[in-house]
Amino acid sequence: MQHFGPALPGHQPPGPTTTESGEPDQGGAFGWWTPSRHSPRIPAQRTEEPTDLGSTVVLPYVASLAAKRTRPLRAWMTTLPADVLALVAPIAWSQQYWKATVSAAAVTIGLFAVGGLYRARRHLSVLDELPGLYLRMLTGAAAVAMAVAIRHDSIDNVDGFLRLTAISAILLLPGRLASRLVVLMARRRRWVEHSAIIVGGGPVAVELARLLRRYPQYGLRFGGFVDVASTGHDRRESMPLVGKLDDLEKLVQQTDCDVVIIADVECPESRLLTIVLSPGLRDCDLWMVPRLREFSQGLGAPDHIGAIPVVRLRRPTLDGPKWAVKRTSDLLVASAALLLLSPVMLLCALAVRLEGGPGIIFRQQRIGRHGAPFDLLKFRSMRPVDDQESQTNWNIQHDPRVGPIGRILRRTSLDELPQLWNVLRGDMSIVGPRPERPYFVDRFSHDYPEYAMRHRVPVGLTGLAQVSGLRGDTPISDRARFDNYYIENWSLWLDVKVVLRTMAEVLRAGGR
Repeated sequence: MQHFGPALPGHQPPGPTTTESGEPDQGGAFGWWTPSRHSPRIPAQRTEEPTDLGSTVVLPYVASLAAKRTRPLRAWMTTLPADVLALVAPIAWSQQYWKATVSAAAVTIGLFAVGGLYRARRHLSVLDELPGLYLRMLTGAAAVAMAVAIRHDSIDNVDGFLRLTAISAILLLPGRLASRLVVLMARRRRWVEHSAIIVGGGPVAVELARLLRRYPQYGLRFGGFVDVASTGHDRRESMPLVGKLDDLEKLVQQTDCDVVIIADVECPESRLLTIVLSPGLRDCDLWMVPRLREFSQGLGAPDHIGAIPVVRLRRPTLDGPKWAVKRTSDLLVASAALLLLSPVMLLCALAVRLEGGPGIIFRQQRIGRHGAPFDLLKFRSMRPVDDQESQTNWNIQHDPRVGPIGRILRRTSLDELPQLWNVLRGDMSIVGPRPERPYFVDRFSHDYPEYAMRHRVPVGLTGLAQVSGLRGDTPISDRARFDNYYIENWSLWLDVKVVLRTMAEVLRAGGR
């Protein structure tokens, strides 16, 4: 359902109004929006004095009580139960196909989640969601129908299931509509809202602030602007100012903000990226106004605030469900590989023992996730002069101390097999950025700022950079770029592709 607000004429930030008792009404924190008759009247609370920032004044901001109470709430908490109820309701008509109906509901909900139908949206419209909604529902029903037909070796049993699917399709639309209306009503009455600050101070940022002040149906309460050196804040429209870009992490905590909108920012991308990826913004929703707004429709499902396109930035992390999936797959693959490859590992151990004597396993300190050190295990291919040499010698590819067995192990990457035990212990993952020694981590992190960002995830037995030919004496900047690309685009299928390409490298002895 398309929801239209009132017309959007030119509008200046409202001044103080008065309540029925004649007292000044601050309109929230500092008179930045005029409450409607449904809006709760929450007096301003200034806990600290304004501070000077150059020629402007930085005002403290205090989130509303509604924003603090409802911070954990998300729209999917009403939409998901409504969808589940609509998809399983046909069981009340007939219990004959309840297993197929429940299976179809589970598959459909999964497709909804993967398709972004439970992601946060600023503009709520069931009509916008309708095509993707029914396309995914029919896909899930078709998959279950084929499974039913194969299991019973007949299509006779499919007819009844499809009739129940039709009932679900009829119920799905009013269920979605009701859940969206509940969310909209809660937003418009400001029962549910989230504090938001805008990074930037140009015309688009000013217009966004005006829209958030005036239209509560977007679910955001404007908290203030964050100054960027390239944008001026000497105009009344680009006030209040809550702080500078370099202090964004601290400002988020001080304003109790959980939404950050980036607009009209003209600063180096590396600087902006470092700030928005800081740990203090991990729990914030990040939104951005595309710089080429006219061409933003190709960036997934369109969303907007007052017809200004906004895109939610997907933070590249491996936490929560993603981490659970990756860790489970690591345990399964590492356990199976250790079992299946144990004869190969035994032969490698015997060959190393015959060539170099005692000391089959080589241990070396490496840096893992979040900079934590651990002992990496390998089959020994040579003996370093001392520990200092093993920690600081970059490449031993042409070292004469590497014997024939060691060269074979290194070229086939069989010397890496003991690291499967590191995977089981949780030090490593099957796929991830390759671990490096502390000396080189410090050196490369200083020379290449993107290098340290590799440690957002567990290091891996193999990685995208390695299967892309970046091994040995190849540019560190290229390796860091491939590793960060892997982190920012992680999926279970990407892990599968890297493993398959690694197996191809091993078979053709494409190692070091």
